[in-house]
Amino acid sequence: MLTFAAWNDSFIDFEVDDTYKGALNVLKWAYEHYGDDVVYACSFGIEGIVLIDLIAKVKPDAKIVFLDTDVHFKETYETIEKVKANYPELKIELKKPALTLEEQAQQYGEELWKTNPNKCCEIRKLVPLKETLTGAKAWISGLRRDQSETRANVNFINQDHKFQSIKICPLIHWTWKDVWRYVSKHNLTYNPLHDSGYPSIGCSHCTKPAFTMEDLRSGRWSGSNKTECGLHD
Repeated sequence: MLTFAAWNDSFIDFEVDDTYKGALNVLKWAYEHYGDDVVYACSFGIEGIVLIDLIAKVKPDAKIVFLDTDVHFKETYETIEKVKANYPELKIELKKPALTLEEQAQQYGEELWKTNPNKCCEIRKLVPLKETLTGAKAWISGLRRDQSETRANVNFINQDHKFQSIKICPLIHWTWKDVWRYVSKHNLTYNPLHDSGYPSIGCSHCTKPAFTMEDLRSGRWSGSNKTECGLHD
């Protein structure tokens, strides 16, 4: 059985020369190895739009899950509906947490995303993803190395101890410009908030326009030390 290092080494030749910097080859490998036991957890941000288009080339009926916290921007929900129409074969599921917002407020108080954002992310994102990945052998993520320092060492194939799974990251060598070139070239539908200063889009309560394009995630959990929702810690 190949080690993770060997798997990642096998994709090195595609990093520079391949049109998609290895992404399409990694996806082909993933679906050849895991078939229907691969889940793409998609936020429907700009990287997600690219990955959906690439996945559709490899497995048109792939399973895609959106963690629906019930507090996303209306533009995000509208984008999802457009993507569903553009890729009718894809199995797109909106996964909701066990607690409604009202039930969460009763148990933990109003606006938990302000008082304890980590707990809010746990309830509305981490636990639903754990439920989604139960029984799945691998999941796909749109992480890129240049998104933040915490993601600088991500590989194509990663052991994910938190979710007891294999995390596959096809876009690790893509730049922000690469992503947008692909979207423009293929005329892909994307969330219009990207055109209003939101390079990274999460829940509406915890996302603002980025302060600087040098830090594409600077609009997430602004004013706190929080930089990740916990899915990729």
